[in-house]
Formats: sequence, structure tokens, C-alpha cells
Amino acid sequence: MKALIWGAGAIGGTVGAYLIRAGHDITFVDNAADHVAAINATGLRITGPVDAFTATATAFTPDAITGVWDHVFLCVKAHHTVDACTALAPHVAPDGYVLSLQNGLNEIEISAIVGPTRTMGAFVNFGADYMAPGEIMRGNRGAVVLGEIDGQMTPRLAELLAVMQDFEPDAISTPEIWGYLWGKLGYGAMLFAQALGMAGIADCLERPELLGLWRDLGREAVTVGLAEGASLRGFNGYDPAAFAPGASEDAARASVAEMVAFNQGSAKTHSGVWRDLAIRKRRTEVDSQIAPIAAIGRKHGIACPKVEKLVAMIHEVEDGKRQLSDANLLELAA
Repeated sequence: MKALIWGAGAIGGTVGAYLIRAGHDITFVDNAADHVAAINATGLRITGPVDAFTATATAFTPDAITGVWDHVFLCVKAHHTVDACTALAPHVAPDGYVLSLQNGLNEIEISAIVGPTRTMGAFVNFGADYMAPGEIMRGNRGAVVLGEIDGQMTPRLAELLAVMQDFEPDAISTPEIWGYLWGKLGYGAMLFAQALGMAGIADCLERPELLGLWRDLGREAVTVGLAEGASLRGFNGYDPAAFAPGASEDAARASVAEMVAFNQGSAKTHSGVWRDLAIRKRRTEVDSQIAPIAAIGRKHGIACPKVEKLVAMIHEVEDGKRQLSDANLLELAA
């Protein structure tokens, strides 16, 4: 496959490096000039316990890229989706597509710019971190799911799956991609809560006094997703049914235990949200990824007080009005 990957960070860089190693023709685009320069000079280096190799690659900044591609993978942070998609639109072939390898419901915004027939969806849950220009650490393997946004099982989806299995052999395709995306929102809300403190994902999820918080956040996301008509799908320990209205505490506890076990096996100890706040000192995807849960909930008359409080607390950290502390999670739980 000849593909353009727009965003060479943790997700796009990892996927692209593996596809290059498998013999695919991959070109990167990234806003970080130092990252682009490092990739062009010495290649893109993958480190960590899963694999260690360097992929020889070509990268450009958005202002320097020319040409048209049938396959464009969008891998930027959710809040950069509209700007990135507007910039890449001229580089998508008339019968090509944009695949979102992002967190959130970004396919809605992408389809508004390039058209629904030129939009494909994906769900990814592997762990990776941008470490330095030209270097990405892959912390673990995780679920990779691909789907057409209208639920059809098409030849281009089958072709894409075969390519993505060169990255993750257990990748699958589905007619229910929205079910996975909504499932990720519930789990994502928990990761945003983790980012308010200093403990890692597994240690944070394992705190027994926070089980009620995980149930509240999961229930709000699941309730809204069900109201939207999504057939919610689980992955890597997260079971949406365990957080649905009426689900038992024991069901939630069992799902959390499985999520803890999954994350304990990863070299990526903290969420990307936490790294944005604690390490990279930049704004997060909260307004594009988590706030929509409450906004869509209001459309259905569903209150999401925990989600709204979580969004407000993340904003306080971003604005320098709140320090990262494990006590923040107890406040949110209360």
C-alpha cells in the first residue's frame, strides 16, 4: 500500500514504522519540524519491550507536502482534526479515503470535510509514547479494529485490514465501528481521570476507593452511547455492559480488574493525557473527546455530572489553576 500518514506521533509513527518494515510505501507529515528532520536524517526509531528497530522514512511538514494519495491515515490529536483534515483534503484522491486512527468520534468531523464515502473509522488501544524527535516507544500490543462508518463490509475494508495486520496480526474489521468508538469513550473518561493524579493507569484503576468513580464515568458514557444507538463493544478488559445502567458492582469490579491486568503488562504506565499535562505541558483532547459525551447526552436529556466535572478539572490543570495530585480523583469521586 502507498499511504500518507498525517501525524507521526505515538500512533501514526508506530503504525507507519511497522508498515514500512513490512514493505509498504509510507510518507509522514508532521507539524514538529525537529521530528520531521530527525526522521529524514536517521529514520524513525521504535523502542520498548514489543520491538526495537529503525524504519527508513520520508517526512514533510504540512506546508511542504505535495501529491495525492488513495490512502490517508489521520493520526493527530482529536482537537486538531478539523485543521489537519482541511490541510490534507487536497492530498486525498477523488476515490480515496481518510482513515481516522484517533481517539474520539472524529469521523463525524472528517466526513463533513472530505465526505462520508471518503471516511473510514478505526479503533486502536495499543500503548505508545513520543519520546524525542525520531523516537517512539511502543509499550504494548492492544486491540485494533477497522470499519466503514456506514457499517458495510467492503473490498477496500478487506484490503485495509490485510495491510493493518502487518502492524497488528490480531487486527479485525467490523460492521460496528461506532460501538467500539463509543466503548473507547467510556474507557477514555477513566484515563482522563487518571491524568488528574500522579499514579499510573493500573495503580489508579486498582484503588478500591475509586470503584464508584469508574462506575459513574462508565455509566454516563455507556448510557449516552446506547441512546445514540451504538452497539457498545468491549476490548482489553473494558466491558461496557459492566458499566451499563443496572449493572452490578461485582461486574464493574471484574472489568476493572481485567483492565488493571492489561495495563500492568504495558511499558506505557501513564495515559497520553497525563503526558500532555505533566510532561509536554500542553492542552489535551478533553473538549474533543470527553466533553461530547455530556453534550450529546443533553440532546437525549441524559445528565452527565461526573463527565462535566472531569472536563472542568482537566481545564483547571491546563490553565495552571490546579496541580496534579492523586487527591484530585477523590474529589472527583465525591
